[in-house]
Order: sequence, then C-alpha cells, then structure tokens
Amino acid sequence: MLYRLTLFLALWLPLVASAGAITGVGIAPIKIPDPVSGETTDGFVFYPSATPVGKLNQIGPYDVSANFGTPALPGAKPLVVISHGNGGSRLGHHDMATYLASRGFIVATLNHPKDDFEDTSGVGHIEVLAGRPVQVRATISMLLADPRWQKLIDPNRVGVAGFSAGGYTSLMVVGAMPRFDRFVSYCEAHADDANICGKVGELRAEAAQSGRSLLQYAQGMQAELDKYGPTADPRVKAAFVMAPLSLIFDEHAFDKVTAPIYLYYGQHDSVLKPAFNARHIQPLIKQLYAVKEIPNADHWVFLVPCTPDLIKDIPVLCADPKGVDRVQWHDQINEDAFNFFRKTLKVEAH
Repeated sequence: MLYRLTLFLALWLPLVASAGAITGVGIAPIKIPDPVSGETTDGFVFYPSATPVGKLNQIGPYDVSANFGTPALPGAKPLVVISHGNGGSRLGHHDMATYLASRGFIVATLNHPKDDFEDTSGVGHIEVLAGRPVQVRATISMLLADPRWQKLIDPNRVGVAGFSAGGYTSLMVVGAMPRFDRFVSYCEAHADDANICGKVGELRAEAAQSGRSLLQYAQGMQAELDKYGPTADPRVKAAFVMAPLSLIFDEHAFDKVTAPIYLYYGQHDSVLKPAFNARHIQPLIKQLYAVKEIPNADHWVFLVPCTPDLIKDIPVLCADPKGVDRVQWHDQINEDAFNFFRKTLKVEAH
C-alpha cells in the first residue's frame, strides 16, 4: 500500500467529503508571554477574512498567502496552534496555517525560544523539553484573554499541530508523558545517530560538572517536568502530529490521553527513524484517529515547499527523495489536517 491507514472508516465520514468555503486570509503578528524566560516570543495569527488574497506576501524568505491589516470575519471559530520543529520558525508551516484559516479556523504560530532558527542553545535541556508545551499553553491563554482575539475564538474547540519536536510538543499538550531516561538508553544503543545523540557529549559534560552521570541528569530533568507549569492542556481536544520526536514515550505514555491523534510520517525519515519514533508509538496511542505514511519521504517533506531563497540558503531542508513531490503532498497533508480538525472539533460543513 502507498500509505498505512488506521481507523479507515473514520476518514470517510460525510463531513470529510465536503470542503469548507474558501475565504481570504488575514495575518497579524503577536507577542506571547514565555513562562520559561519571563519575556515574550513572537508569533502570528492567521484568520479568515472576506478580503481576497492578491499576490503572495513576502515575509523573510517565505511567500505567504495572507494579507496584513485585513478585517476578520466575525464569529467564534475553532483555534489551531502550530508548533515548529528544532530550529524552526513561526512561518515554517504557513501553508497549513493559511489553508486552515481560509476554511474558517483561527491559526496561531509561535517561535519556541532557544529552539528556533535564531537560537538552538536550549535543545536537550529542560527549558525546551518542558518549556515547549507550556509555551503552547501560554499562546492559547494569551489569545483567549486578548480583546481582539477572544471574540473570534471558541474556547471549546482548540487543537494543536506540530512537526518533529513540534510533534513531541503536541503530544505533550494533549497529555502524553515522556521518559527522558529513554534518551540515554537509546543513545547507548545508537551512538552513531547524530540527529538524536549529537549533543550527548555536551550533556554528559554538563552532568559531570555537578557530579552526576548522564542518566542522573536525565532523571533530574524528569523531576523538573512541571517546572514551568503543567505540560498538558485540557482545553486542547485534538492533535495533528507530523514526524514526531517520540522515542522517549513508553507503553504508559498515553494512558491519560483522551484527545484523538492523527499521526503522519515519512517512510524513510533519516532524522527521526520511524521504527523508534512514529511506528514505535503507533500501537501505544489509544486514541489514534489515523496514521499515514508518505512513501519514500524523508523528514523534511513536512516543511513548507521552498522558495528560491530557501533552496539557496538551506538546500538540505528543501530537497526530497526522487519521486516525492512536496507540493503535492502538502496539498494532501493540509486537506487531511482540515478534515481531521473539522471532525474532531465539531466544525459544521458549509
């Protein structure tokens, strides 16, 4: 089969068959309080608008199908928060954001401090591993308290989406519980996996400075999991998870998860190998809505299709294996995300 699909019938319910009415999309910058640093981080809100989008809006190296300053369509709408991967940005999945917004969703994105394109110094540390889901919580809370956005959001219809470390983040937000000591055991067995274990030497040296082993260091992070507040957010009712970092979840990680989860991954992901990540958690998720594998695809297929500037600046992240059409797959991914959130967040068909 070209892809694996779980709970097949769920994808063919009547709601899936009909698409929502397409509207224009507005975009607005936001500042989000960061509970980790006590400062703020940057984000965007994408929202439905009656004003059609003309030419693409160039924001940095991205061509975004949204207008600044356009008025929002009135009425409370479902909210989806998108979490980027390691070293990513609030625009790394702008095509999903505009696709959902054009079909009646409010979509928020954010930069995760110390794990974004400007600074990855927190990777592997508690301020990122525990901070990421808390920052998603803070984004939701800020929007629901802001006079501009609160009247446009239905607080009972909130979802999350995430890629790579953002997939891990999304799983945490819906209640998955990690075991950080699994990093240690994985890297003892797979020391040549530079994508996962490349910072082990640095972390071991940090641990040694305080007289601890790497395992004790990981156990210390486990004890600090709620350092910045709860990582789960009961307001979030669904998670769309792409190529998640998930080797740190064990057989009990999803015991308290009640939100439906859609799991997507690339067949030949060389960064987060499916056998230890996506396929590892697939049988563990009790609320698995569906799982889809992209044939032959590597990790980066989930990043937005690249502009010429991005191809020049980050060619590795823009290249796909032969036969993998990223543009075509993004059409499918975005449609699947829309149908998933429309059903799980109980959005009426237009």
